[in-house]
Amino acid sequence: MANAEFRIEHDSMGELQVPASALWGAQTQRAIINFPISGRPMPRAFIRALALIKQAAALANRQLGLLPAAGAAAIQAAAAEVAAGLHDRHFPIDVFQTGSGTSSNMNANEVIAHLAARAGAVVHPNDHVNMSQSSNDVIPSAIHVAAMLLLHEELLPALDHLAQTIAARESDTADVVKTGRTHLMDAMPLTLAQELSGWRTQIEAGIARLRACEPRLLQLAQGGTAVGTGINADARFGVAVCDGLRQLTGLPFVPSGNYFEALATQDSAVELSGQLKVVAVSLMKIANDLRWMNSGPLAGLAEISLPVLQPGSSIMPGKVNPVIPEATAMVAAEVIGNDVTITLAGQSGNFQLNVMLPLIAAKLIDSIRLLANVSRALADGAIRDFRVNRAHIAEAVQRNPILVTALNALLGYEQGAAIAKRAYAESRPIIEVAAEMTGLSREQLAQRLDPALLTRGGIPPGGGAS
Repeated sequence: MANAEFRIEHDSMGELQVPASALWGAQTQRAIINFPISGRPMPRAFIRALALIKQAAALANRQLGLLPAAGAAAIQAAAAEVAAGLHDRHFPIDVFQTGSGTSSNMNANEVIAHLAARAGAVVHPNDHVNMSQSSNDVIPSAIHVAAMLLLHEELLPALDHLAQTIAARESDTADVVKTGRTHLMDAMPLTLAQELSGWRTQIEAGIARLRACEPRLLQLAQGGTAVGTGINADARFGVAVCDGLRQLTGLPFVPSGNYFEALATQDSAVELSGQLKVVAVSLMKIANDLRWMNSGPLAGLAEISLPVLQPGSSIMPGKVNPVIPEATAMVAAEVIGNDVTITLAGQSGNFQLNVMLPLIAAKLIDSIRLLANVSRALADGAIRDFRVNRAHIAEAVQRNPILVTALNALLGYEQGAAIAKRAYAESRPIIEVAAEMTGLSREQLAQRLDPALLTRGGIPPGGGAS
């Protein structure tokens, strides 16, 4: 290999060849060599958070009189470029690396130092970019910063959009009375709007659950340094960094109330992952309901027709499939799996440090982004424009023998069961069979068995004993 392709960098372990065009240094290069494992680098959202912390740290060190103004300004400018995504290709280190994330922290330190040097500053990766910091407080802080930014910029707005889309469909389906189903079997009627309101409430509850995690996610490990004691950091440093991050992000970050907990555990990440799993379960439920309601078009429920988005088969002409709900279900499965990984990783806090931090960061970010993207797809590609097959739904409701439940108070359970069984066996509307088997008139039965009235709950009209 031609020497022009490489330059010599050094660290505490000695000299190493680094590609001439790379912004990183020797420690990053060692990690590249040591971890050729998955080919998956740390996510963009994590690199952004890492750079924002470096930017805020440089500002804090300057304000505390620890870093000269020129050097601090150069670090801030370089970190801002990294945060903006201008140098992502210079962050190649694999997710599966040292468990503290030290390799990624040094990757950021080296790239920022190199960029600052290009601008004419004398900046050292450890002494200046990493001043008052340790990988042990930087990486846990970056996980929290990345998660909070993604929640506010992507997931919470996406879930709110989904909830509003469902609410809009509630308003135009309030008059659609359909057959309820329990155990996948016919049950008492409800309106389609009532069914959709259940979906909407799931999503709204998911939003509330995620927001409930925020007070702990806003607490950062920054300032704890190596083991939580804050060694080599000014006692004011953690507050100053959080102030800087508040200016950069608009989010009210604060130092952790206990740095030992913040370094040794990832309980807040595990908590957030658990709530992301709940959202995934909610989306899976909604997706499966949509698939059942759309099933057919001739041999299924065919209550709704989802938008036709693409051909559904390579061999069966004209077939279309519920592709968006299927994608939603796959995302839900992935997020549930990620939660298992994060749960196991969260248990790997050995004494003063968790040692699966990069994996937690990658999986948590992956779950947030997947849920955000698929929530918008589900809203816009399935729920917003599905067509209600009103005539088919009405016909099924009128033939539903379970409507006889409304006569329980008049006839008793056993006579009601006999009427329902005969209606099933003869495939006849319940009102016809009930008229033959009881002394009630068609008018009385029509009033008591009106599906629309039955969706309002309570005792049906004239439902008391007579």
